[in-house]
Amino acid sequence: MAAGLPDPKEIEELLLGGELRYTRVDAVRLSGVTREFSGRLWRAFGYPSMPDDAVAYTEGDIAALCRIRGLMEDGVLDEDGVIRLVRAFGQTMTRLAEWQVNLLRSMLGHDLGDQQPSAQAVDTIVDIAERHVEEFEPLVVHAWRRQLAAAGTRAMAAAATRENGDPSGRPMTTVGFADMVSFTQVSRELEEIELARVVEWFEETAADIIASCGGRLVKTLGDEVLFSAETPRIGAEIALTVAAAIQDETEVPDVRVGVAYGPVLPLMGDVFGTTVNLAARLTSLARPGAVVIDTELAAQLEKEPAYEVTRIVRRPVRGLGIVQPYVLRRNPKPPDGSGVETLHLPPTA
Repeated sequence: MAAGLPDPKEIEELLLGGELRYTRVDAVRLSGVTREFSGRLWRAFGYPSMPDDAVAYTEGDIAALCRIRGLMEDGVLDEDGVIRLVRAFGQTMTRLAEWQVNLLRSMLGHDLGDQQPSAQAVDTIVDIAERHVEEFEPLVVHAWRRQLAAAGTRAMAAAATRENGDPSGRPMTTVGFADMVSFTQVSRELEEIELARVVEWFEETAADIIASCGGRLVKTLGDEVLFSAETPRIGAEIALTVAAAIQDETEVPDVRVGVAYGPVLPLMGDVFGTTVNLAARLTSLARPGAVVIDTELAAQLEKEPAYEVTRIVRRPVRGLGIVQPYVLRRNPKPPDGSGVETLHLPPTA
């Protein structure tokens, strides 16, 4: 360990909120779960496998195991359901934790390309954690409750759609991909830290637009984002605003956007189905800065005075045969009141 850096165990215990006191054997005995189940649970959280005699558990870990056992005993979740839930928490929190640590390092002026932070930077991060980690925790819970409320509302709307006789039994959704053009070439031309900042700006800009318009950011894939919207108009606004915002930035590659409307299967925070596949294929047909949509979405938007929908040449796409794409643009002379409020976007990093 480098001179001047605090003991990693001390940092771990500080962030865990308790002393590392128990082995895996102790955790199994005190929580009442089986050894096999505790192993599945630990791996689902994304933690490395630990030897039975390694002191790696805190009082908080034991309490979490007891709560999980209680959920199963009360019939709220079975063992497989718990594992799926825990895996979702683990994957989400892994990215959140890495993001938070990188954010602290960048705020301290530490180059994220360096692997070893200075002793002064570590001391500052530890000091912030000691004084403020308990203030961060309620924010995580608040964000989770907000997203849980939104997801619950979407689930109720989907149930209403099924009751109204939708033949697929799945909610009709607008789904879109925004893909950075020539990303492979850009990645060769930029230094790693510069490339990371471009990707971060792209994701941040797209996320702000999606949220402001009332859509949902489903996931990010580096040079690509997947979004969904409950209505065709919201999906159209997201697509056009993202394309225009990125096009206005000279230091960031243009994006091309593909959007489709139809039934989707929402599962584990993601969306699946032919509609999603079609949106992805339409993205590859779009020119830089353009939005291409499918026939179903075009039919929904043709009566909207704020937009222009132009049919282009039919194209074969992989896995879906021949499709009829349309280019979506804003109406240059929309009726009064049909415009969209200008969004204030973050500056390029």
